Amino acid sequence: MSHSDLRYHSGFGNEFASEAVPGALPQGRNSPQQAPHGLYAELLSGTAFTAPRGVNRRAWMYRRQPSVVSGAYAPYAQPLWTSGAAGGVDVPPDPLRWNPFPIPDAPLDVVDGMRTVVANGDVQAQSGMAALIYTANRSMKNRVFINADGEMLFVPQQGRLALTTELGRLDVSAGEIAVVPRGMAFRVELPDGPSRGYVCENYGAFFRLPELGPIGSNGLANARDFQTPVAAHEPDTGPTEVIRKFGGRLWRNAQPATPFNVVAWHGNLVPYRYDTARFMTIGTVSFDHPDPSIFTVLTSPTDTPGTANCDFVIFPPRWMVAEDTFRPPWYHRNVMSEFMGLVRGQYDAKPEGFKPGGASLHNSMVPHGPDADAFDKASSAKLAPHKIDNTLAFMFESRWRFVPTAFAMTGGALDANYASCWDGLRDRFVPA
Repeated sequence: MSHSDLRYHSGFGNEFASEAVPGALPQGRNSPQQAPHGLYAELLSGTAFTAPRGVNRRAWMYRRQPSVVSGAYAPYAQPLWTSGAAGGVDVPPDPLRWNPFPIPDAPLDVVDGMRTVVANGDVQAQSGMAALIYTANRSMKNRVFINADGEMLFVPQQGRLALTTELGRLDVSAGEIAVVPRGMAFRVELPDGPSRGYVCENYGAFFRLPELGPIGSNGLANARDFQTPVAAHEPDTGPTEVIRKFGGRLWRNAQPATPFNVVAWHGNLVPYRYDTARFMTIGTVSFDHPDPSIFTVLTSPTDTPGTANCDFVIFPPRWMVAEDTFRPPWYHRNVMSEFMGLVRGQYDAKPEGFKPGGASLHNSMVPHGPDADAFDKASSAKLAPHKIDNTLAFMFESRWRFVPTAFAMTGGALDANYASCWDGLRDRFVPA
């Protein structure tokens, strides 16, 4: 599957169809008595059969061999990829920050290099999410991964990812994101060598575009900028190791052939990528600034309207023009819990200490905001229009409290002096 031969479908949540061989996609019937070219018809359902049409997700695949040809699974040891709140440790309600997570010298692919940093919810209840870091230095060879617990949102920070999925291939660079649906097999190769990035493992409702409300019909992430792959299939490569995440644990087996044997497909349960440079940022042109929810790219909703299982939010380059306004994020406490990462550059509220490849956690109702240096600078700056440039930060925001893992607290990247960044915020009250 040469990348140079690929074209990409565009759109989000739409119905797509693709075939690698002319005539391989049946017309008028999803499951004919005999599929074209001797293929097998197979359905991957991402929602219940009776989910409303507007949120129903499924993909019909026409493949050389069905996925039932597998074999028994045995446990696979990966103790640093834990799931849900039960995999964490008790910590006080402190703000937490991590230095850039180092890429180890030991040979690790993306599966073995996954490290859960914080998580909440329960994979069995299909509720909550985990925020992970991956640090890897080798491609997956004759090995694929399937996550039955949730969809996976990849945020590369260093090095490209070449994602081969059952429906085709996506190349993803820093500044782009990719989402692989729950239950879909994929492989990750590292064309640039040692790589690092972030992952949201979403146990809840699948990601979708947020509603725009008073913003109107345009703005934020545009549906047409999301790209999905075209059908491509590999030759029979022989035995393949399959690692499957199921019920919060990893399992492995050896299958006789590659699962990347889908010759044609159609549906709307698809992997996709998005370039964050295409995000249409919204902001004030008068005074004050609106809530950071205006930076939401994708949302995984819950049954409480407006309260997300997970929001994926970005802070990209943008112009600042507000008058008589403290321009960095204000000090606040939030009922939602916030896990942040930095892809490149500086974050305007933390010019020091928060580095690309690191992370921070401000749990539900934990106070946070600009450090003392950022406050002093913003309080006295000349309020001329200026552009925050060469930066990209993001946030996984969730209604559930995040629980850090033992790796997060004792793995060596934790910044023990994080809270000291606010020590310079003295009592400035001047009585009338």
